[in-house]
Amino acid sequence: MGVVGKGFAIVAADTSAVHSIMLHKNNEDKIMLLDSHKLVAASGEPGDLISFEFGGLIRVEYVQKNVSLYKFRNGIPLTTAAAANFTRDCTIKPVITPMAFSVDFLVSVMFMIFSTLIIDQNPYSVNILMAGYDNESGASLYYIDYIATLHKVDKGAFGYGSYFSLSTMDWHYRSDMSVEEAIELVDKCILEIRSRLVVAPPNFVIKIVDKDGARDYAWRQSVQDVATAAV
Repeated sequence: MGVVGKGFAIVAADTSAVHSIMLHKNNEDKIMLLDSHKLVAASGEPGDLISFEFGGLIRVEYVQKNVSLYKFRNGIPLTTAAAANFTRDCTIKPVITPMAFSVDFLVSVMFMIFSTLIIDQNPYSVNILMAGYDNESGASLYYIDYIATLHKVDKGAFGYGSYFSLSTMDWHYRSDMSVEEAIELVDKCILEIRSRLVVAPPNFVIKIVDKDGARDYAWRQSVQDVATAAV
């Protein structure tokens, strides 16, 4: 889930790594640092999520390196909007080689719209919330779903928890919220998920991005990982 406040954006995610009925761990950080002022939270099918986040085609690293390459070549960083458009493109198009990518197209929304018409052999069933802070436009939050829909939003959520958190956000969200008020809203969403979702994850991580950069804010843990003795 994610919300935008006055000069900041907050993203929160559960930390459960699950396969079928098995919980493998409950301290998996699903919110990644794209650069110093951008965060990416991803959810979706476990195999696609792993390929997009951590291994396989290493999509997030691909995005990270191209964001860095753009800043290196042009002397200015990509805006959050441009990075969101490029990340959207990566969810539906295979990565061939970084050298084949032209950074000139990053800021072209029309290129991204055209790219959705391309039939891809390896699309990813991954949903993404990207939060960032730009000096000119301030904090922003972008919603990217598994069919490459892209929207700038003030609040958003994915997964089973979104059935409970979105209604809570609709009721309590304000665009001029302070950090403390936004964290209180996120805690209300977490409490609602824990209270009502039958397979509710126990632990959550909360991160914030503002003019000072992207960083961890807090963990909400009801279950700690316990080391088990070898049999």
